[in-house]
Amino acid sequence: MDVKDYILKGARKGKMHFSLIDPDPMKVNPETVGEICSQLQRYGTSAIMVGGSTNVRQKFLDDLVKGLKSSVSVPVILFPGGVNGISSFADAIFFMSLMNSKDAWWVSGAQSEAAVPVREAGIEPISMAYLIVEPGMKAGEVGKADLIMRNDGIRASQYALAAQYMGMSMVYLEAGSGAGKPVPAEMITKVKKNIEIPLIVGGGIRTAEAAEDALSAGADIIVTGTLIEDDARKVKDIIEVAKRFGKR
Repeated sequence: MDVKDYILKGARKGKMHFSLIDPDPMKVNPETVGEICSQLQRYGTSAIMVGGSTNVRQKFLDDLVKGLKSSVSVPVILFPGGVNGISSFADAIFFMSLMNSKDAWWVSGAQSEAAVPVREAGIEPISMAYLIVEPGMKAGEVGKADLIMRNDGIRASQYALAAQYMGMSMVYLEAGSGAGKPVPAEMITKVKKNIEIPLIVGGGIRTAEAAEDALSAGADIIVTGTLIEDDARKVKDIIEVAKRFGKR
């Protein structure tokens, strides 16, 4: 089973949790991250995402991904912050278009430059619409996003449905790493009512209550990143919420 089918099957059966590791040498310790992600897998996370950083060093990224692959059996998926976020040692890459960027580079330019390297790396590309919601944080700043305001579920739905019609496999609503507030439940519900493809929600999900709100509103997959850097043990309660939805 390829990674895309794994995700689609999991989203049909219930809810999923993905763990996000930032490959910034200043944020992650290669000697301990494998055990941390192994623990997250034991808690029940369904995949390890690697990326999001603008401070990517190729050898460090490759070594990090290889270490994770030796520590976990769940898919290791690249979540690139640019064309330098590619490693041939990963299982797959979220091949994203930042649809609400004001710079065409982030909509299709970076993707065209990365396409051949992704093919040559032999990793599975999974097409994804990446939509950055207020406050956006560093992702919004770097991606020059025309932020979707928190009360503008209609605009988010328009982007999401357009992505589905263009053949993208998934939609990711992103409030930004370290956001003080996650994507509003009302926006999640509106987007989910308009699409049939999986909806991923990340940014600012730091408590079980926030996870419950996002999943109840319609998110198929929730992502935790910054909280792992703070204390990975705190992620257990969030993962438990996702697992409970799978039993309903």
